[in-house]
Amino acid sequence: MPQPDKVPYYTKSAVLFVIFNRPDPTRQVFEQIRAAKPQRLYVAADGPRPGFAFDETLCNETREIVNTIDWDCQVKTYFREENAGCKYGVSAAINWFFSHQEEGIILEDDCLPANSFFRFCDILLEKYRHDTRIRHITGCNLQQGKKWGNATYYFSNRTHVWGWASWKRVWEDYDVSLNKYDGDKVKEMMENIYTDPIVAECWANIFNEVKAGKINSWAYPLDFANFFNNGLVIIPNDNLISNIGFCTNATHTMDENSVYANIPLTEIGEIIHPETMVPEKQADLAIINRDFNIDEIRRKQNKLSRRLKKWIKSIVSKKAAG
Repeated sequence: MPQPDKVPYYTKSAVLFVIFNRPDPTRQVFEQIRAAKPQRLYVAADGPRPGFAFDETLCNETREIVNTIDWDCQVKTYFREENAGCKYGVSAAINWFFSHQEEGIILEDDCLPANSFFRFCDILLEKYRHDTRIRHITGCNLQQGKKWGNATYYFSNRTHVWGWASWKRVWEDYDVSLNKYDGDKVKEMMENIYTDPIVAECWANIFNEVKAGKINSWAYPLDFANFFNNGLVIIPNDNLISNIGFCTNATHTMDENSVYANIPLTEIGEIIHPETMVPEKQADLAIINRDFNIDEIRRKQNKLSRRLKKWIKSIVSKKAAG
């Protein structure tokens, strides 16, 4: 973790801190929140899972961490007694947060922020408050050192939720069950964003599995809300969030050797804004290709196509010879 500035930045924005049963990463993230001293802190915690012997103890230990607040701060808590799960627990927490605030910063218990992440969010929440083209500000950068443009941030079509900020005006479009959208039209709509039919088909498959309840994710519905509203996402060119939650007992981030695990943090200085507001499609595709293994899918499809053409050619040749 980088050393914080000698005088840490104190955030102006309200902060939602979503916790569960992991006291160790929660303490680390909480210390960074403490350094930023938000005057409005919302803490949401899901309840222990039935059948998990240590959940109740771990949940209680995690919740105790927020009792160590030692700065002037208005605190609201939303502690569940029963477990709602990742999809409905997190989305309900964000619903609760935006029922009280018009805008703000959202951090989960494994998303460790740089101190300048808070300044980054404050400045951009204000700058784009009434610009409906912008729907999401993220702190994480998954580009493995590749920078896009000369500004502090670039625009994307993809939402990333490892430390982010947004507005109530955006969250009002969120549909956790994807009831607003017709699965038959998703591939066609996705091809308007990413012209590669394989990429569009991958997203259509994800949409259908989320809608069918086969993927337990609150984040994918946020992706689709952004896609279908043609929204822009702000992504920093330097990484401001490190996911410290990769471990075998995590819900989604189980691969401790993932290239996305524990990405080093950067503290940024002056924020330079881009001159144009055009999404960097190639930046998105770099991540999509890596995550969905698009090149391998394309290779298999091309191989199958060549086999099919060869088979058709052989049939035609036999008929011609006969």
